[in-house]
Amino acid sequence: MSSDEDFSLVLTDPQPLENTLEGIKTLITSYKKKHEQLIQEQQELATSRDDRRDMTEKFKQRSVKLAQDLKEDQRSYQEQIENEKAKLNSMKQEESELMKEIQKVGEALKEEEAKKDHLTQQSEVFTAVPEREVVFTGSTESEADTQTFEMKPRVVYPMEGGTALITFEEEVVARKILASKKQQVDLGGGCIITVEVQPVHLMLPRLVEIDSEVSPQHILISNLPTNLDTETLLNKLEIHFSKRKHGGGEVENCEMLPDSGTVVLTFVDKHIARGLTDTEYHDVKLQQKTHRVRVTPFLNGKITNLKTKMSACPRTVLLTGIPDVMERETLQDLLEIHFQKSSNGGGEIEAFLYNPLGQHTSALFEGVSEDKEEKTKSLTPVTIGDITFEESI
Repeated sequence: MSSDEDFSLVLTDPQPLENTLEGIKTLITSYKKKHEQLIQEQQELATSRDDRRDMTEKFKQRSVKLAQDLKEDQRSYQEQIENEKAKLNSMKQEESELMKEIQKVGEALKEEEAKKDHLTQQSEVFTAVPEREVVFTGSTESEADTQTFEMKPRVVYPMEGGTALITFEEEVVARKILASKKQQVDLGGGCIITVEVQPVHLMLPRLVEIDSEVSPQHILISNLPTNLDTETLLNKLEIHFSKRKHGGGEVENCEMLPDSGTVVLTFVDKHIARGLTDTEYHDVKLQQKTHRVRVTPFLNGKITNLKTKMSACPRTVLLTGIPDVMERETLQDLLEIHFQKSSNGGGEIEAFLYNPLGQHTSALFEGVSEDKEEKTKSLTPVTIGDITFEESI
């Protein structure tokens, strides 16, 4: 109840308002108003509460969404970091591979440059080889990219004691003797020996690859006169090429190559040979006359690949188990006579070697051309110790 109402009630009626009907009505009306105000306030509070609940729910949802977004952002960021790390590792790996590739390319380039220098050096050598007359007897077809050469084998064959080597003129005779495996040889006086017959196997080169290079200390001198003795010629050449005014220097060695008729000169220093080969032709005073010689590079060879094979001699057989029962020459003659007789399966003998028990002998096998009837006559026998032996292998 407001103070105005109390004041007016006191002025109009000194009695308490609660005791009158008007007063009660007024109170009821006043309480109704208060009640309505309370209900309205209650509704406003409820609305405000609902709004706050909605807002709280929205904030919760928003916070949940923000947390999810934050987590998703973190995951995405982590994935991005991992991807960038993977890219970085990939780039590092690519960089490493590129560096290795660059290194390989650099090494390959060095090898190619070395090959180029080597080929250039070889081309210079092959255009400056000593002049020599040759006759072409081969084919014009290209067979290989590499240069080939023919080898003539020279094989030293150590013989055991009590053995002999026989080379027949015909292969068919050697095959007959080998087929018999054993031979009984009558030495006369009731003495008969039994010898075993075996094939002769030699290890021969099947493929030889040689890497050649120009020697910086050697020169090859060709176009030499033939009317001078070797010692005088070598002395004149050494004197000439040891002088600085001729582009030479101190000579370490001077030797003649008898198979080609050329001279190899070796200098102490390594920078002299190139200058002489570049000039190529030199005038050398020999016996009061000036003779023009040709100076070309000297090649050093190194075997880079060697493959061998076992080969049986087609005309040579090995006799084993020969006892020492008489003089060497007598026994050798009797054995040779036995294997020359056609009744014993033998035939014409080209060479015979006998090594008695307790002796050490080696046979030298040389390669002979297939046309041996013409080429064998031109072969020079080679002696090792006290024996000489040749066979087509």
